[in-house]
Amino acid sequence: MTSGKKPIIFCDFDGTITANDNIVAIMKHFKPEGYKAVMEAVLDRSISIREGVGRMFALFPSSRKAEIISYVLDQAIIREGFSEFLDYLKSENIPFYVTSGGIDFFVDPLLEPFGIPEENVYCNGADFEGEHIEITWPHPCQEPCVNNCGMCKVTVMNDFPAETYTRVLIGDSITDFEGAKQADLVYSRSTLTERCKELGVNHVPFETFTEIIEDMKLKRRQGVL
Repeated sequence: MTSGKKPIIFCDFDGTITANDNIVAIMKHFKPEGYKAVMEAVLDRSISIREGVGRMFALFPSSRKAEIISYVLDQAIIREGFSEFLDYLKSENIPFYVTSGGIDFFVDPLLEPFGIPEENVYCNGADFEGEHIEITWPHPCQEPCVNNCGMCKVTVMNDFPAETYTRVLIGDSITDFEGAKQADLVYSRSTLTERCKELGVNHVPFETFTEIIEDMKLKRRQGVL
């Protein structure tokens, strides 16, 4: 990392801001027929994230919208220290963006209490007008990313050039792999930690946002962030 550049945060949602992955939780709770094979294909990367998420939600009739939302809101847990982390970033004038492979119909209501500006939240959309749920993709991959991410974190990050920003990514899983390659610093959990080790990416494992606050404070005192 280079001092003098402005820090900026790109933070995953499922399994990062929330304690678990809400898409996985939805699938395991409702068990739509055929979801396991699709989920396994996403995890082993034999199909793209975009294709997999689209196919899994298409297994649900649109009439189950309210039921799914109610389940997510009842079971989701916000990771410890998140509200304090936002306060810290605000006090340091550090921009914060949510970059989520999740879906707006559950991401938006879970984030609503935290007052994050709408334009700072990037996620996928959902259309309930048809017989089955259709996922929409307002933030698709653009060159140089060709991974068919669905919600492309690389594309979002590229709007904030490395020459100007110290780009910090916070995440936990396969949806964060490509963004982690572009970041100056990664705060990682779960499979993202293992991936960062494999790639030689600068990363700090974490469990709570309180830990991230403390590490950022240390790095800022050292003049490296």
